[in-house]
Amino acid sequence: MAPQVTYTEYLAMEADSEVRLEFVDGQVYAMAGGTPEHARLAVEIAAELRAALKPKGCLVYSSDLKLRIDATNRSTYADVVVVCGPERFSDADPNAVTNPTIIVEVLSPSTEAADRGEKWRHYQRLASLQEYVLVSPGEPYVEVFHREGDGWRLRTSVAGETVELRSQGVSISVDAIYADPRGAE
Repeated sequence: MAPQVTYTEYLAMEADSEVRLEFVDGQVYAMAGGTPEHARLAVEIAAELRAALKPKGCLVYSSDLKLRIDATNRSTYADVVVVCGPERFSDADPNAVTNPTIIVEVLSPSTEAADRGEKWRHYQRLASLQEYVLVSPGEPYVEVFHREGDGWRLRTSVAGETVELRSQGVSISVDAIYADPRGAE
């Protein structure tokens, strides 16, 4: 195991790094880039979210926005982050938001286990988080974990259906997320 680093040391490492770095309780990990399909799906869902949520005063961020989970001492980057209301930033890192309303991860073979497991456990500690959205890269299939009281309820959507984001009272079309603008299937 690599030696532990402080959060301040992590910030210095990240400032000098050509790749994004993730901080998990004193350990630093390089984050891999995604495939073209992964990048396209992230942009498509971000665009759909922006169109649906901009009138509600929500901001939609790309994977360049750092997310800080103070409760578990973790900083990471999600594919899409939505903040409804004023952003709050970490005292330890003014570039890391601490109050996402919606987090989206586009799954990939290399990240799916973490997105469904370790990362999800960390995200659940964010009091502001209302929905966690997982987008399948292989087929039109979207999972939404919606906060209900002290727990989470899973709803799935497939082609021809809509993704319901109950916290904001909006829905987006699964077909719109997966549509290829070139008309290719």
